[in-house]
Amino acid sequence: MNAKERIKQGETALGIEFGSTRIKSVLIDYDGNVLATGSHEWENSLVDGIWTYDLRDVDAGLRSCYSSLRKNIKKKYGITPATFGAIGISAMMHGYIALDAADNQIARFQTWRNTNTAAAADELTELFHFNIPLRWSVAHLYQRMLDEEPHVPHVASVFTLAAYMHYKLTGQKVIGIGDAAGMFPIDSDALDYDERMVQKFDALAASRGYSLKLRDIFPRVLVAGDNAGCLTTEGAALLDESGSLQPGIPMCPPEGDAGTGMTATNSVAPRTGNLSAGTSTFAMVVLEKQLSRLYREIDMVTTPSGFPCAMSHANNGTSDLNAWVGLFQDFCQLMGMETDMETLFGKLYTHSLNGDADCGGLLAYGYYSGENITFLNEGRPLFVRTPDSRFNLANFMRVNLYTSLGAVKLGMDILLKDEHVPLDRIMGHGGLFKTPGVMQRYLAAAVNTPVTVMATASEGGAWGIALLAAYLANGRLDGSLEEYLDKRIFAELTGKAVFPDPADVAGFETFTTRYVKGLETEKAAIAAVSW
Repeated sequence: MNAKERIKQGETALGIEFGSTRIKSVLIDYDGNVLATGSHEWENSLVDGIWTYDLRDVDAGLRSCYSSLRKNIKKKYGITPATFGAIGISAMMHGYIALDAADNQIARFQTWRNTNTAAAADELTELFHFNIPLRWSVAHLYQRMLDEEPHVPHVASVFTLAAYMHYKLTGQKVIGIGDAAGMFPIDSDALDYDERMVQKFDALAASRGYSLKLRDIFPRVLVAGDNAGCLTTEGAALLDESGSLQPGIPMCPPEGDAGTGMTATNSVAPRTGNLSAGTSTFAMVVLEKQLSRLYREIDMVTTPSGFPCAMSHANNGTSDLNAWVGLFQDFCQLMGMETDMETLFGKLYTHSLNGDADCGGLLAYGYYSGENITFLNEGRPLFVRTPDSRFNLANFMRVNLYTSLGAVKLGMDILLKDEHVPLDRIMGHGGLFKTPGVMQRYLAAAVNTPVTVMATASEGGAWGIALLAAYLANGRLDGSLEEYLDKRIFAELTGKAVFPDPADVAGFETFTTRYVKGLETEKAAIAAVSW
C-alpha cells in the first residue's frame, strides 16, 4: 500500500507538538516514515512578569498547524484526510494551567520558563526529600497557595499544556507518565504519582486551609500504549476547521517534550541518553538505579514507559543565539545581500569550527529567564570578553553555541563525573543539530561521550509523539515500547557517531571553568540592570 492509500485508509499516526516557538505536526506511517508535515510559528509573552501564552492563541495555533498539514497532504497526494489510526499531543513540560469546575481558566497560564516558585519548590523539596524544580506544576500550585491567590479555592483541574489540549480534544483528564513526572514525583514501580508524597501534599494543603486533593485536580497517569480516549466531535471541530476530520480517532497519552525527545532518539531504555536542543535545552539519561542522593540541579522524571530518568534541564537554550543570527540577517539586508535564514544559520555554525577550542577567552550567557541549574531566578543575556580575548566571528559563534550547552553540562557533570552513571550512547536531536557536524561535535566535547544524530533528528518531538501514537495504533504487538522502537522503527535507521576530540574536550572544560566563575557577572547584571 502506497502513502496515498495509507492516508485514505487512515493507516497513519499524527503527532502534534507545541514547542516554545513553533507548533509542528508530523504524519507518519506505522513504520515511522514521514508522509507530511505542518507548522505554525508562535512565541511566548512576558506579561506582568509572567512568561505565558494566551489560551486563545493555543487553540488558534493548533488549527493553523493542522491546516498547514492538511494543505501539505492535499498538495503532495491530492487528498484530504478524514481519519487517522491514532493521534498524539505533546507540548512543553511542566507549567500551570488552572481551571474551575466549569472548565473556565481562572489564572494566567504559567509556562516552564517561570522561576517565581522558589519558596514553594524549596519547601516541597524538604517535605518530600525529593527535588522539586521551580517549573514543576506542583511547585506552581503550592506557590499560589503561599501567595494566597484568590483563584486557588476554585481550582478543579491543573494541567500541563499537553494534558490540557488532550482534554479539549477528548474530554479525558489524563496524562502520559513522562509528562506527569513534570507535575509531581512518580513512583516508577506503581507507574503513578508517589502516594506517600501525595498524602503529604494533601496534608500540607489542608494545613493552609485548602480542601483540594491532588489526585482530584491532577490528570490520571497513563503509560505508553494505553488508550487515552478518542477524538470527540467538538475536538474534531477544534482541530480541523475544514470539517473534513471525523471524530472517534484513538488518542495516545499526551506527553511532554522530554518524553517525545527520548522516543524520537530511541533513548527509552536504561544506559541510553539524549539531548534536545531548542529554546530550552535538556539532557536525559535513563537510569539502572536511583541516584545516591538528592541534587537540586537534577530532575528525576521518567520515560513514556515509566523507567526512572535523570534530567539536566536548562531553561535557556537558543533564544539569544537566534537573536544574534537575526542581527546578522539585518546586516545582510543593510548591505543588500539576499540570504535565507537556513543558509545563514548553516554558514555561521560551520564557521564556528574555525574558532579556538576554548572560544578564545570569550564568554556568553543566553539567560533570557532564570536558570535553575545555576540557581538564578532571573536572567540577563550577556556577552563578555577581556581586552586580550581573541574576538573574531568564529570564536563569537562558537561561544554562543557552547553556552547553549553551558548549564546542561553542569548537570551532566554531576551524573557522569560524580554519580558515574553508565551511558552507552547519547543521541542529539532538535533544530540545533540541522547543520551537520557542528553541535554534534560540541556536545561530544561537553559530555566526553560519542554523540549520534540521525536523519530524523530535526523532526524532533512531533515525530516522537507520532511514534507513540503509532505504537498505540499498530505497535503493541511488537511488545514493549522499547522493543517496538528497536525492532520496527530504528532497525534500519542509521546515524553517524561523532567521537569527542581531546582538544575540544579540554577547550570545553576551560570554557566551563570560565562559565562557572563568570556567574558572578550574571548575578551583578541581574542586580544592576532592571530598566
